[in-house]
Amino acid sequence: MFAYVARRLSAILVILFGSSYLLYNMAAIAGDPIGELRLSNDPAAKQAIIDLTNRLQLDVPPPLRYFIWLKGVLGIFVGKADFGLTRDNMSVSHEIFIAIPTTLRLVTTATLVAIVLGIAIGVTSALRQYSRFDYAMTFVAFLLYSLPIFWVAVLLKQFLAIKFNDFLSHATIHISTVLILSLLSAIFWGAIFGRARRTFWITFISVFVGNAALLLFMNNLKWFTNPRLGPVTVFILSVGIAFAITHLSVGLSNKRALYASLTMSVFALISYFPIIGFSTPFFTLKGFFTANTSVGQLLILALITIAIATGVSFLFSRIDRGPLIRTTILTAMLSAVLLIIEKYMRTWQPYMNEDAINMRPVPTIGQVSDLLPKEDFWIRTLDVLIHLFLPTIALTLISFAGYTRFSRGTLLEVLNQDYTRTARAKGLTERTVIMRHAFRNTLIPLTTIMVVDFAGIIGGAFITERVFGWYGMGTLGIRAINGQDLNLLMGVFFLTTSLILIANLVADLLYSALDPRIRVGSGK
Repeated sequence: MFAYVARRLSAILVILFGSSYLLYNMAAIAGDPIGELRLSNDPAAKQAIIDLTNRLQLDVPPPLRYFIWLKGVLGIFVGKADFGLTRDNMSVSHEIFIAIPTTLRLVTTATLVAIVLGIAIGVTSALRQYSRFDYAMTFVAFLLYSLPIFWVAVLLKQFLAIKFNDFLSHATIHISTVLILSLLSAIFWGAIFGRARRTFWITFISVFVGNAALLLFMNNLKWFTNPRLGPVTVFILSVGIAFAITHLSVGLSNKRALYASLTMSVFALISYFPIIGFSTPFFTLKGFFTANTSVGQLLILALITIAIATGVSFLFSRIDRGPLIRTTILTAMLSAVLLIIEKYMRTWQPYMNEDAINMRPVPTIGQVSDLLPKEDFWIRTLDVLIHLFLPTIALTLISFAGYTRFSRGTLLEVLNQDYTRTARAKGLTERTVIMRHAFRNTLIPLTTIMVVDFAGIIGGAFITERVFGWYGMGTLGIRAINGQDLNLLMGVFFLTTSLILIANLVADLLYSALDPRIRVGSGK
């Protein structure tokens, strides 16, 4: 294994510096940073040419200048990396340091959402092959894959920002919209659960009536301007999570795991009031979540939740504790997420009433509202999440289609393998066949796509950042190209290329973790 990693790292270094040498020289030859200054009649242009030439060392031939740049980059091994200066006499390292957290925030969110939704829909389509749901998801996937990202971004700004902000001024859903949304929801869930025609229509009618009743109830409560879940809804959702996680992890036949997960749902209900707080005409209980809450406190709460879940799992299990602990912790953490969502819902109305928001909470441009108060943790982080909303959807819709189609095709191929048929012949349940045998092997080819896709779009969602006015790596790359800023361009290229090459190495190493038959570097 060590020899394999050493060989791959050597190859990565050769590729990285070889490609950077070619790009540096081609970009230096193709562009002239002082071309416009030469044509200028400004008396200060001559001095500006001299300053720019000295600062960027333009009097040195590009092949030699590359090695000067490389010397600064190699300082990374002694903690003194120097990527040079931009045309504006700013440190390239500083510019990248400002831009990369923005891109990471956007890309990480969009990629994770696309992976989870894409694989879930793809697996469901494979298990419902040639069903109504499969045909519908195939059509949607190809439709989304063919849409240009800039057009999707503009539509999102128009309908999910401008129109939704207008809707919040009266916050009442028209009866025709209620019927359309209920119909779409009924078709979706009917296609998933309705294998037989009778089951489809039962699911269709139940979902249609339930969805319409829920929307009308939300209308009467003015829920869209003052949203709440409440302890009862949190408990019901947590119970649903307990059943779903248990079913996917160990199966509902494992009663001990189910009881441990349901115990965490009860714990979520009990924790609701001390964490969220409540108020009565006689007294008010201030919850754990306050305006002064910090990320550190949330991490402490997460550790406490994991410890309690582990302790509960030990109470319900005597042997084979690993799967039960995993199931209980997942249920506990997702139930804790419900409490965080509840807190953000309670922050929604104060957030909209801020002068900087003025009842139009969904922004069309920018990555944060600078005029909001910095002292309220929940308002500040809610603002960040809302600014993420539209760009994340735009990136997710495009990536989602690829993950859906690839996971569907891969799972169908795995289900036709001999070992899958053997597992069924041994009498294993369908859940065990899918989750323990087929799905695990489906992840092997998906691993390469996930890791490389994430590393690739670190380079910047160029169009998305441009449309939504985000200052990330994509914007930095466009600025470097338009301004013929060679040092800045090389800084962006070096970082993104390094991540992509390392991602390929990580994907190869993950193969052996996902499939014990693979031993990287063993010669087998």
